[in-house]
Amino acid sequence: MSWQPCRDPKPGDATTCDVIEQVIVPRARDLGGFEVRRALPAAGKRMIGPFIFFDQMGPAEFLIGQGVDVRPHPHIGLSTVTYLFDGEIMHRDSLGTELSIRPGALNLMTAGRGIVHSERTAPELKAKGPRLFGIQAWAALPKSHEESAPAFVHHSEADLPRIVGEGKRVRLIMGSMYGEASPAQFPHASVYAEAVLAPGAVLPLDPDYEERGVFIVSGEIDIAGQTFGSGRLLVFRPGDRISILATAQSRLMIVGGEPMDGPRHIWWNFVSSSKERIDQAKADWRQGRFDSVPGDASEFIPLPE
Repeated sequence: MSWQPCRDPKPGDATTCDVIEQVIVPRARDLGGFEVRRALPAAGKRMIGPFIFFDQMGPAEFLIGQGVDVRPHPHIGLSTVTYLFDGEIMHRDSLGTELSIRPGALNLMTAGRGIVHSERTAPELKAKGPRLFGIQAWAALPKSHEESAPAFVHHSEADLPRIVGEGKRVRLIMGSMYGEASPAQFPHASVYAEAVLAPGAVLPLDPDYEERGVFIVSGEIDIAGQTFGSGRLLVFRPGDRISILATAQSRLMIVGGEPMDGPRHIWWNFVSSSKERIDQAKADWRQGRFDSVPGDASEFIPLPE
């Protein structure tokens, strides 16, 4: 997706229970036909591991003839991590990739020194009144990979490990946990997973990564006697083993990783450890020096003024 700057959400109650560092209430924005709730970046918490951007898209149901139409736009210095619960998005990029992402699959697009992509609803789906519900996250690349060659990898639902039992269904999207490892490769220690919990199920989270959080997509959970409803990103303190009790049918996104190798700057769709590199990317997009998207080159999102 393309990002427009907006005011950070106010940080929530950081003292709700000892294991929670901060409760982030995402800021909702209408992108024309569907709502996006942005949890990262937030005031007081810019990143969790490499994850610098975290958006919940929908749930939305479009009118017939409408859908997602994100025109071609550029990225540098990050990987986009797109994961859907419902609906379908057609991804095209300047590498020549043209592929639909569907629920349970992973699209991992690494921008590196620069890539352009579009995200749209296919015409045949618009004719049916499409739906959309999912998460798009951006993972900042370590300094050693900020200028790497752009790349795109797709992992189907069947490719991603599942851990099932005791009222829990966990799909491992990136990284490793519970003795399983995702096939998705990312050059910084991180974890990203979906967990669906039946009422009464308990999800343990070991302190395998210094920075960890859980985003409550739906339902309600209990941690140390405190309850939290949907639309909250809970940021945990390092070093604690945490038990999450589902008090209702719940869907969570587990996000975490080791601290990044220094701060990152984010402007529009550009992420970098260098402000000068972002200024160069601005000039490159303004002057048309990025590659175009085959099959979707007739329009683009202009540089914000």
